[in-house]
Amino acid sequence: MRKKVRKFISVLVILAAVFSVISIMFYDEESISVLSKYGSRGAEVTEIQTRLKRWGYYDGNIDGIYGTLTKNAVIKFQKKNGLTADGIAGPKTLAAMGIYMTSSSSNRQNEINLLARLISAEARGEPYVGQVAVGAVVLNRVKHPSFPNTMSGVIYQSGAFSSVNSSNWYQPVSSSCYKAAEAAMNGWDPTGGSIYFFNPAKTSNAWMHSLPRTAVIGNHVFSTGK
Repeated sequence: MRKKVRKFISVLVILAAVFSVISIMFYDEESISVLSKYGSRGAEVTEIQTRLKRWGYYDGNIDGIYGTLTKNAVIKFQKKNGLTADGIAGPKTLAAMGIYMTSSSSNRQNEINLLARLISAEARGEPYVGQVAVGAVVLNRVKHPSFPNTMSGVIYQSGAFSSVNSSNWYQPVSSSCYKAAEAAMNGWDPTGGSIYFFNPAKTSNAWMHSLPRTAVIGNHVFSTGK
């Protein structure tokens, strides 16, 4: 009798393992690696709410609680960006928002991807050295006490880069922008330590025009601000 019971239990264990494998096969990366969804709480949810509110998708409180308003805002964002509109902030949705909660081994590549997108949005038509220069400005801001101390913080800082909220942000990123991002992260700074840049032909801001010119590269003027 005991042998039959042990055999029955063994069969159940094997069946459970088989069903687990089958389940994994039928779920894609977005489903398996879900980080934030309805009912979640924490810093990542706060970051999601902050960005969605900045972009006009979310009008609730930034409280770190993934409720109905947050879910609906995520769905709106997903529809706008061609993602599966399920209201779940999985890896693909988070990447589109520029949120990367990853291990340190892949963090550098994620930062290169984010910086390349910013370079593409701000300097797509500029010469290669001009693209590197825009990347260098972002990195100089990360080090500067007047700006956020993370790359995503600098790039998504309110009012810092208008392209983040424009259609340019979602355009394809060319290989030169990825190379420029990597070059900037490797230390190339053709701007001489600048923390500002602007196109004088497109900017009417008097304060920007009053900045001392540290370098002029392509269509952009760069300045250290002093």
